[in-house]
Amino acid sequence: MTGHPAPAGPGTSQHDVAVVRATGADLAVLSQVIAGAFCDLAVSQWLIPDRAARRAIFPAYFALYVEHALEQGLVYTTPGRDATAVWIPTGPGPAGPPEGYSARVADVTGPWLGRFEAFDAALDRRHPAGLAHHHLALLAVRWTRQGHGIGTALLHAHHTVLDRDGLPAYLEASGLDTRQLYLRHGYTDHGPPIQLPGGPRMYPMIRPPRRRHGG
Repeated sequence: MTGHPAPAGPGTSQHDVAVVRATGADLAVLSQVIAGAFCDLAVSQWLIPDRAARRAIFPAYFALYVEHALEQGLVYTTPGRDATAVWIPTGPGPAGPPEGYSARVADVTGPWLGRFEAFDAALDRRHPAGLAHHHLALLAVRWTRQGHGIGTALLHAHHTVLDRDGLPAYLEASGLDTRQLYLRHGYTDHGPPIQLPGGPRMYPMIRPPRRRHGG
């Protein structure tokens, strides 16, 4: 689930933004950043209709993903820890959930577990199979820092790596506006939208690696 890589405002550029690798010491703050940025997305409201419950549950829920990526993938952030991009290398076989995920997500989500299980199942059914790729599981920018090119810089930092290694990127955009932004970053639709049961749509997207000049 990805949020807005908000476009840069006047006088800002992705080249003005420093990007660093996150460490375990960043787990709590980055989980809070994601929870805050995603709190009012349509998908989030479908997962947990009560806003107070979302605010209470989301930090621990997203910490499961950040923790997994810190161990098995790549987590980028900024020196001020204002944003994060969470990438999971996947394939060509299906990527299983983190160890103990089912029990931990049940403990975290409580009475809303059924929604989270339906959410995971819907996304898993559409995840590319038989293709080595990196999955952009989460991209979030603190609301007060959006519009400064931070999301774009985080994307560009890992797109450069993927282009070098000849690997595609995959993500699920959280809405039509987000989909339009990712189209501008080289992503294309990967089949029809994902329809959550009785809820909103998400948009699976893939970005093929770009050939480097002179390659």
